[in-house]
Amino acid sequence: MDRLEHLDKHLADELAQVARETIRDELRRQTRKQRRTAMLYAASGTVALYAGAALSLAVGLALALAMPDWAAALITAALLAVAAYALRGAARPKHPSTHHADGGHGTGATPPGGPGTGIPPMPQVAPGVPGAAGAATGAPGTGVPGPGTVAPGRMSAPAPRADDVDPENPQYRA
Repeated sequence: MDRLEHLDKHLADELAQVARETIRDELRRQTRKQRRTAMLYAASGTVALYAGAALSLAVGLALALAMPDWAAALITAALLAVAAYALRGAARPKHPSTHHADGGHGTGATPPGGPGTGIPPMPQVAPGVPGAAGAATGAPGTGVPGPGTVAPGRMSAPAPRADDVDPENPQYRA
């Protein structure tokens, strides 16, 4: 009986080693493929940077035909600065929005309490009597939480649906 247990243990060790080697080989293959893709993206970005530099040089030289060289260089630099500022503004929201249970857009009035205030947040709807009319709809006063509210006994709100997520809200950025 001891011999069979020894064989079982030996077989299990060999299978584990084969599985580890197979997984290691697969991960190496995937890593090589991802490394190649990353290098191609980096090369593409580098070439795009040089293309932008050549374009700005061409704009500067074209302006230099009609005005002094220093003025053409100054105008080109100003155009690039305006483009950079516009791109930065497009990447960042103009004003931070707060995510509310009413679909992700606040009305401007913030209920007292919340993170960092030391006061528990105020509920959106007063608790109702369970089993009252409209209990299955989640209507106010029914005791059944509607979408985006915390059910009794739960510690947090349910996960937001795809149409409730505001991509401009920093809470949802990776």
